[in-house]
Amino acid sequence: MKSQKLTLAALFVAIATLTGHVFYIPVGFSKCFPIQHTVNVLAAVLLGPWYGVAIAFATSLLRNLLGTGTLLAFPGSMFGALLAGVLYQRTGKVLMASLGEVVGTGFIGALAAYPVVKLIMGQETALFFYVVPFLTSTVGGTIIANLLLKALASLKISITNGERSI
Repeated sequence: MKSQKLTLAALFVAIATLTGHVFYIPVGFSKCFPIQHTVNVLAAVLLGPWYGVAIAFATSLLRNLLGTGTLLAFPGSMFGALLAGVLYQRTGKVLMASLGEVVGTGFIGALAAYPVVKLIMGQETALFFYVVPFLTSTVGGTIIANLLLKALASLKISITNGERSI
C-alpha cells in the first residue's frame, strides 16, 4: 500500500511540475498554477494531508529549480494542501477538502506570501495583494479536481486512500 501511495505522489508531483511549463497565469511577482490546486485536492482525498504537503513542497522546489516558479509557490500551495487534507481526513467529504484548499491557499497562503515577497524577495507589496490571484488560481484548480473526482465516481472506479473509498 505504501508503494502505491508513493507512486501516486510521484505522479502528482510530475503532473504539477510539468504543467508549470505549459499552463500558468502571471500575476505580479507570482505565477498562478491551477493544476497545483487540482493536485492538492486530489492528494487530500486520495493520500491524506502529509502526502499533500510533501507533494506541494516537492513541486514548488522543482519549479524553482527549473525556473518555472517563484518562491511564492511554497505558501501558495502548501497551506491549501494541508488544510484540504486535514478537513477531508476529519469529515470524509470532498466539499470540505475543496473548502480547505480554497481557504488554505486563497487566504492563508496569500497572507503568508507577504513576508516572502517583502523579506526574502525584497519587493514592496500590499498585505492582501495576493488574495485575489491566489483565490482565482485555487478556485479554478478546485473545480477541475471536483470534476475529475465526479467523473471517477460516475465510472464506478473505486479509489481508496486506505481509510475511505470515493
